[in-house]
Amino acid sequence: MTFEEVLKVIKEYNPEEIDRVKKAYKLAEEAHKDQKRESGEPYIIHPINVCMNLAELYADGDSLCAGLLHDVVEDTDVTLEMIEKEFGPSVAHLVDGVTKISNLHYSSKDEATNANIRRLINSLNDDVRIIIIKLCDRLHNIRTLEFKAPEKRVRSAYETINIFAPLAYFIGLFRMKCELEDKCLYYIDEEAYDVIKSKEQEILLDYEKCLNITTDSVKKILDEHNIKYDFRTKILNVYQIYQKLNKGYKYSDIHDLVNYKIVVDKEEECYLTLGLLHRLYTPMNYKFKDYIALPKTNRYKSLHTTVFGPDNHILQFQIKTKEMDEINTYGLTAYWRQLREGGQEKMQMELVNNYPFFNVLRDLNQAIDNDTDFVDRVKQEIFTQNIYVYSLNGEIVELPYGSTVIDFAYKIHTEIGNHLYKAYINGKEVKITKVLNNKDRIMLLQNENSYPRKSWINHVVTLNAKRRIKEFLKDEKEGN
Repeated sequence: MTFEEVLKVIKEYNPEEIDRVKKAYKLAEEAHKDQKRESGEPYIIHPINVCMNLAELYADGDSLCAGLLHDVVEDTDVTLEMIEKEFGPSVAHLVDGVTKISNLHYSSKDEATNANIRRLINSLNDDVRIIIIKLCDRLHNIRTLEFKAPEKRVRSAYETINIFAPLAYFIGLFRMKCELEDKCLYYIDEEAYDVIKSKEQEILLDYEKCLNITTDSVKKILDEHNIKYDFRTKILNVYQIYQKLNKGYKYSDIHDLVNYKIVVDKEEECYLTLGLLHRLYTPMNYKFKDYIALPKTNRYKSLHTTVFGPDNHILQFQIKTKEMDEINTYGLTAYWRQLREGGQEKMQMELVNNYPFFNVLRDLNQAIDNDTDFVDRVKQEIFTQNIYVYSLNGEIVELPYGSTVIDFAYKIHTEIGNHLYKAYINGKEVKITKVLNNKDRIMLLQNENSYPRKSWINHVVTLNAKRRIKEFLKDEKEGN
């Protein structure tokens, strides 16, 4: 990767920033001139690659400059004051956001790591670009992980798969999330990775006839109805297959193993295409998902339908518009592509208003003082496997795996939890301590004479529910 290659990409979408980016490169090159990476390459190769990762997302000028300068304060004599003087307060702020706190402030490396992770996560409150720059930094580090010592490889891979890949997912950077997961799995379980990778070619050969027939049939029926479209096929990424196999699935049980993506111009054409596909192939009704009417919590939109395809194969179709496809691939950063100006403001506004995990992170940060406890709770409540359930009016609610009706009630509103009386799941009355499953539809009944009990604490997993129960019991005790 050369700086000239980076400039070529930037010129295609933001030529006005070329001079400032060149200026940032010169400062970074001079600051890192005597430093080498563990690969033996000049250190400047790393900032160049980080800047390229950002340019491929159509990052704004401040982010591009910060990407080039992200390590100078931490590793050289360059100061934030110097950066602010030369590039302005915004670039200095971004560089400060990705600069690690010195280990000297903490008694152990783990404490320092957790403090830095917390600081990074909390930067979402301020400027989501800090997270994006850090993800681009981490992506290049993972791509070059083979040059690290074995124990460092494994440590970095686990940290990435537990923290950074979920962060990428939650802000919608799905393509980056998949690459981080797959590359980390190679270092965590190389044998499993190699087995799955070797299986990919076998899967493609097995599906070749099915996909050829499908392509001809889909083209024909869409052309007949004058629907403009693009399409592509994809196998699940290695880590997703790995997770399913670890849950006891066989390859034949993975109904979305091969995805057939159809991209059309208009939302109404998504539904028309769905109907046409169901004319061609018999759908598996319980596998249909309308993520256009009910988007995922990271704003993913698409229609998913699994069908009995040609040649005795199960095939999943994903139908979306070009705009949906862009957001599904690039997440919040899609606004850099869609807006000539104001992308950062739009990203931040969307994050605060429409991404549920943001409010959970903010509540956890306010409730927990210890950095290690905070990071552990984030992993437990947000970054592990979550379930998605429905309120009576169809609202999607995201909860940690193992959550109960009580957790759900407090997620909706404190007063609903405090006066929870009865619950119905999918039309059937259940105990309020019932553990929820994915796709449950929940109806809650309240009674002003019903109150939390101490035993409830043993039947909730979310910190919010635990806190609200304890607060009510404490107030009741003091009131008595």
